[in-house]
Amino acid sequence: MQAPGFSADWYRAVTEFAHSTPSWVHPVAEIGTDAGLLLFAALFLAGWWRARGAQARAMSLALLAPVAVVAAYLVSEVAKTFLEEERPCRAVAGAMNIAACPSPGDWSFPSNHATIAAASAAVIVVAWRAMAPLVLPLAVLMAFSRVFVGVHYPHDVAAGFVIGVVVAPLVVLLAARLVAPLVTGLRGVAFGAVLLGSPAVVAGPEGRRVGLPPAQAPADVTSPDVMAGAPYSRGPRG
Repeated sequence: MQAPGFSADWYRAVTEFAHSTPSWVHPVAEIGTDAGLLLFAALFLAGWWRARGAQARAMSLALLAPVAVVAAYLVSEVAKTFLEEERPCRAVAGAMNIAACPSPGDWSFPSNHATIAAASAAVIVVAWRAMAPLVLPLAVLMAFSRVFVGVHYPHDVAAGFVIGVVVAPLVVLLAARLVAPLVTGLRGVAFGAVLLGSPAVVAGPEGRRVGLPPAQAPADVTSPDVMAGAPYSRGPRG
């Protein structure tokens, strides 16, 4: 696969800018992608812990988040194997890459790092929407860093990002329907309850648990309240 000319031009512009930045920025950019993935892993763990007090669907989304990221990665990796686009750090004349160029045969399109970052952010937003202001900009920054350090074209990371935000949420939402009943069943046994927790029960009026209908006891016809509110009726005359 041949990279489009406009993407090669953008690649040159970004990498030239990268080389003009202070030297301490270069290792930060190179290490930042992997550090971001560790942060996403920590958020997956936090999401699982948070879902221990939630309903079965919420726990299913938390458990399936890493699985959906792996699914998106596999789509990206299969596409990369078939398309075989050479890395810009070898294909572009005078490439100014900061990071070491990956070995031959490690193809460029799409970017696996961008796919994983976007997929991680997307499934976290599905399961834990409040994290969107943190994880979405982080995923964009991680994807851009692959161009910044010189190992991907811009269209590589754009394609990887699209794969991540489409495949991962689709997988996690569809699979959650199948996994939620299993979570409910496992919460009924001791080992499952430890790992998966149980949804919180909120006390309603008169100490009744919300969500459980009160027992429908027959009214006491001898109660003064009932007798006071009922009209007096005579029985049939003999």
